[in-house]
Amino acid sequence: MILIKNAQIVNSLHDKLEKVDILIVDDKIEKISKNIEENPEKMIIIDASGKYVMPSFTDIHCHLREPGFEYKEDIKSGSRSAAAGGFTTICCMPNTNPPVDNRAMVAYIKYRAREVSPIEVLPVGAITKALLGEELAEIGFMKDEGAIAISDDGKCVMNANLMRNALLYSKDFSIPVISHCEDTNLSEGGQINLGYVSTITGLRGIPREAESIIVARDILLAKETKAHIHITHVSTKESVRLIKMAKEWDVNVTADTCPHYISLTEEEVLGFNTNAKVNPPLRTQEDVEALIEGLKEGIIDCISTDHAPHHKDEKNVEFNLAASGTIGFETAFSVLITYLVEKNAFDIGEIVELLNHNPRKIIGLSPNIIKEGEKANLVIVDLKKKWEVKEKNIVSKSKNSVFLGKILTSYVETVIYNGKILKKDGVLNC
Repeated sequence: MILIKNAQIVNSLHDKLEKVDILIVDDKIEKISKNIEENPEKMIIIDASGKYVMPSFTDIHCHLREPGFEYKEDIKSGSRSAAAGGFTTICCMPNTNPPVDNRAMVAYIKYRAREVSPIEVLPVGAITKALLGEELAEIGFMKDEGAIAISDDGKCVMNANLMRNALLYSKDFSIPVISHCEDTNLSEGGQINLGYVSTITGLRGIPREAESIIVARDILLAKETKAHIHITHVSTKESVRLIKMAKEWDVNVTADTCPHYISLTEEEVLGFNTNAKVNPPLRTQEDVEALIEGLKEGIIDCISTDHAPHHKDEKNVEFNLAASGTIGFETAFSVLITYLVEKNAFDIGEIVELLNHNPRKIIGLSPNIIKEGEKANLVIVDLKKKWEVKEKNIVSKSKNSVFLGKILTSYVETVIYNGKILKKDGVLNC
């Protein structure tokens, strides 16, 4: 049994905060009440005084690199990194080697996750075979095996007719299509956002239209097919406007953005910091503000990490040779508190919705909720703690965080999944 004392529970935006105790028996919340009697001999007692207790987080977009790229990350190490950041459900993208483009590969991911992961790992199947953008993958078989969505993330499905057919199939199988929106005719060879910083650094720029053109195309295809399109890692103000327009048209469209896009700009690249090389690239302050407003208004539905681990040898090279991507599990929550709650007047309940309610709804799952009789999936967070992101403290195999050296506010102290303590008082136990 686990007894959490003096908990301030935040399930949603409208919660009335009051101190209560939470008793966890086996994998469920047995009782929520004031002054539950302690029994130190039979209970693990956790004092949550001055902290908040909220449902654990869900990430609908990450890369675990297994199979094929285990030198960067694997299912076990990636899951531990996710747990350290408060995530107990993560959806891994199919750009592995071999890719997750058939039912056998979906089954493999699920088997490996059951074998080594302390949390729930849900596979995303590929849209096209081998992610080549030429022929549809086994969408129905993958769904039957447990794929919760389809995506060619890392690559854009440039063939509009193929994307239309993928949407039609996805509608029949009731799963979303997660779209990586990048017109490769415009982005080919690009390194960073096309603009001021690309001009002064001499690095080839990627025009913002490379994203928004495909966002517009996929919205129109979703409108015609009445399928669910999910636009991932939104980075430009134009994309926000297009998604807003689509929702006004009642298109079945959802969207996410990532912590680095709502907090950092293209100026992170000054000095040729390869950890700031991500895809899509970091944009301008105007884009940051538009994304934050999009989150506030509900145009962008949720936050994903796009956790993209790379070995140091793939980052410690010339900028144009460096791999794109940043890890994100362990900093995501703290970045949202630092840049949304502290600086932009978001409520802590809104963060719960961005990291729990909304992403789970997108993939057809019920939200985690702290309530008697529900599964004990929760985190205890200290909203006042300040900490510096240091390489030595990163759990992930890879250390390529764009937030290295930055001071963040708030910290995930304790993580409980299905009644098991994965992290306690900042120490990972899984």
